[in-house]
Amino acid sequence: MGLRRLLLRYYPPGIILEYVQGGEPKTRPIDLLDLSPDTDVIALVEEIQKGEPLITASCKEYVINLVRRLQEKLGEQEDHKFYLFKVLRAHMLPLTNVAFNKSGSRFITGSYDRTCKVWDTASGEELRTLEGHRNVVFAIAFNNPYGDKIATGSFDNTCKLWSTETGKCYYTFRGHTAEIVCLSFNLQSTLVATGSMDTTAKLWDIEKGEKVVTLSGHSAEIITLSFNTTGDRIITGSFDNTVAVWEVVTGRMLHTLIGHRGEISSAQFNWDCSLIVTGSMDKTCMLWNAMTGAHIATLTGHSDEILDVCFDYAGQRIATASADGSGRVYNAETRKCIAKLEGHGCEISKICFNPKGNRILTASSDKTARLWDAATGHCLQILEGHSDEIFSCAFNYKGDIIITGSKDNTCRIWH
Repeated sequence: MGLRRLLLRYYPPGIILEYVQGGEPKTRPIDLLDLSPDTDVIALVEEIQKGEPLITASCKEYVINLVRRLQEKLGEQEDHKFYLFKVLRAHMLPLTNVAFNKSGSRFITGSYDRTCKVWDTASGEELRTLEGHRNVVFAIAFNNPYGDKIATGSFDNTCKLWSTETGKCYYTFRGHTAEIVCLSFNLQSTLVATGSMDTTAKLWDIEKGEKVVTLSGHSAEIITLSFNTTGDRIITGSFDNTVAVWEVVTGRMLHTLIGHRGEISSAQFNWDCSLIVTGSMDKTCMLWNAMTGAHIATLTGHSDEILDVCFDYAGQRIATASADGSGRVYNAETRKCIAKLEGHGCEISKICFNPKGNRILTASSDKTARLWDAATGHCLQILEGHSDEIFSCAFNYKGDIIITGSKDNTCRIWH
């Protein structure tokens, strides 16, 4: 087994080992999720060496330098103010979703006009239109981190797989008997999962273009799904008030997370696959042990439905967005509320951390998006200009570009 090279991963902090085993090139990550500007780097690297035979004495200094670079990145003080770069009149009919590729060089928009469009972020130019669906294109995604493929899920009950570069449709996945409302690629980019109003989710092989398995067990519509980082588990959230944890290889249901008293709105794994967070119309957010399915905690405080939940990249904080017009930030370990995001005039439908985890972005029906300090809950900036509610917002991987999508049929790029 020979080490070929070491790569830095800034978000979440880690080092990727590229090595050869039995003539095959392989990669293995070393997650450094607890790295902070105060960490003793030499002691940390010596600890890593004990459990990682590929890091030998000869490359110890190099690894120390890499970790110091990660540490510097974490310690950088940023005071980035976002300015409107471009307004894109993206579609003739309302938008449904927006999504970035990993680097943020491209983004996509889905619409009621039955198309998905691919855009160049730097210029704001439309690169191509993906046409072929016979109804609303509702769910869209890049196969990040690669970004060479796009999946679109439609109210025509099909999912299509496209080439980002040429716009060619590789496959149309048929089998659902009702609208597809959510989809996701696994990080390994071998599968795409689709969730439907027909109460099932399906996993599709993106190389062969075939269905791998159907996940059946919910008694109502599936409206959210998410793979874990390693790709061996997937969760589905349903209007039946439950979240199911499935084994990807067999399609077997491993756990049903029962406890919410209202429809599920959002569900996500943390980066190291140990926790699941769920948000519900019952005004609560729940934390679960991803391995056992055991309920760990109920995060309360909102006075109306929770519409979105997410972890930061390191899995140390949880953010919630509610119809009560506020957001909250919780410490995942202590389960305490550490910040309240107050200021929006209407419900917040979308919330996300920047990759570094020190900023939070919210999208609201008050026609604004807001940028918040994740540690204090202080509002740093209000992104104004849309003339109707904003339902989608995203950061690029570097965290220096924001995209917002609104019911006013426009997308705005902020630099």
